[in-house]
Amino acid sequence: METKILHLSDLKFNLETWRRELKFHANEMDIFEQRLEDIASREFNNKALVPLENFQNRILLEKDAISKLKHRCKSKIKKIKSEDSDENIDITQQFNKSTLREDMRTFLKMHYELKEEMMDYFLEWL
Repeated sequence: METKILHLSDLKFNLETWRRELKFHANEMDIFEQRLEDIASREFNNKALVPLENFQNRILLEKDAISKLKHRCKSKIKKIKSEDSDENIDITQQFNKSTLREDMRTFLKMHYELKEEMMDYFLEWL
């Protein structure tokens, strides 16, 4: 039983860390969105505006992905908290079947690719 409690606390720690990380990335996307609005308010040609629209769309998609991942983390944290009161649930098996870890890795990879592209764009147009 003690091992199970330690394992659950480790899982909860990972989930809470991921939620904080996702919150950070959501705030970062808000900042990038503001920078794009700064560029849009200037009178640039289509060479600047076409990629700008693309980035705005990608930010919307990223924010949606962040929201879904945060929700999944929150849901799993609730399951961990209920584990103490319901011994019939084997939370470790549920986590082992889940692809949340892989989804987080994929999200972070794509996030940093987007961030690099946006930073290059900002260097050119700001």
